[in-house]
Order: sequence, then C-alpha cells, then structure tokens
Amino acid sequence: MSGEWEIAANVLNAASVLLAGRNSVHTWWTGIVASVLFGVVFYAAKLYADVALQLFFFLAGAAGWWAWLRGGGGRELPVGRGTARASAWMLAAGLAAAAACGWVLRRFTDAYAPFFDSLVLAFSILGQLLLVRRRYESWWCWLLVNTVAVPLYAARGLYVTAALYLAFGVNTIVALVYWRRLLRAA
Repeated sequence: MSGEWEIAANVLNAASVLLAGRNSVHTWWTGIVASVLFGVVFYAAKLYADVALQLFFFLAGAAGWWAWLRGGGGRELPVGRGTARASAWMLAAGLAAAAACGWVLRRFTDAYAPFFDSLVLAFSILGQLLLVRRRYESWWCWLLVNTVAVPLYAARGLYVTAALYLAFGVNTIVALVYWRRLLRAA
C-alpha cells in the first residue's frame, strides 16, 4: 500500500512544485493533497521530522493559497526579494533550528539520520514561508532541501521520492532563473 501512496504523493507534489516554479496559484491545492499522502508515507519510513513537515505544508498551503490571491492589499501578491541581511539571519535561524530538531530526534526517537532529516525540515519550512510571501529567496532554500533530500530518501528505499527530488533540483534552477526575470520585469 505505501508504494501506491508514495507514487500518488509524488505525482501531486511534482505538479505542485512545477506550478510553483511557474508562479501559478494552483501550486497550493495540489500541494495540500500531496502533504496528506506524504504524511502517511514518511510515518511508515520513520522520518518523523518529515511527518511534521507535511502538517506544516498542509497549513502553509492554505495560507499560501490565500496570500497569493489576496495578500497584496486585496489583489494578487507580487514576486519580491528580501535584503542580504534578512537572508543571513534566515540562514542562521534555519541552521540553528535544524541542529536543535536533529538533537531532539537523535535523543528521543529512533529516527533515521536525524540531522539530515532536520535540515530538510528546517529549510523546507523556511522555503515554504518565503514561497507563501512570493519571495525569490525561497528557491535557494529549495535547492538546499533537494540536495540533502535525494540521498536521504534513497537511503530509506524511497527511490521514487528521491528521483522526484532530483527532478525538483532541476526545477529549482529553472525557477531561480524565471523568478529573477519576474523580479526584473516588476
């Protein structure tokens, strides 16, 4: 059963990520459904930080859907960019959160690769929060997430998910270029 759930989660997640890269509001509802399915898959694989992450994605999906449609003062939210200082603080916060979560998982659970799992968790949350606000920097977070997630998921036998995250890495690079063009045009 988990194989079918993994495939369905990946198909919906692929659609959501591709839609996000193309700056489409439909990224949100497809991502919400994918989160529910991935929650089941990651629980079975004992990747508990990823289970918590799916709950976050579910909630962030609803917030993102609303923000992209109405978060720009009652109109569609434009693509934006933060400052270098804000980016440095976010990087430090993401690393600190990953270290703290990794320590908790290592100390209190039977989690596989707790620190790598926690890096995926922390920077996925950061990337998603930035994506909800339609910030260009979200794609740099996703590049880190994809780089860590591919070997992590492959090591747990989640080969379909690992392959998809490899494809997400390509999509991330394409999205970085596309969103930079959107910023310049704005």
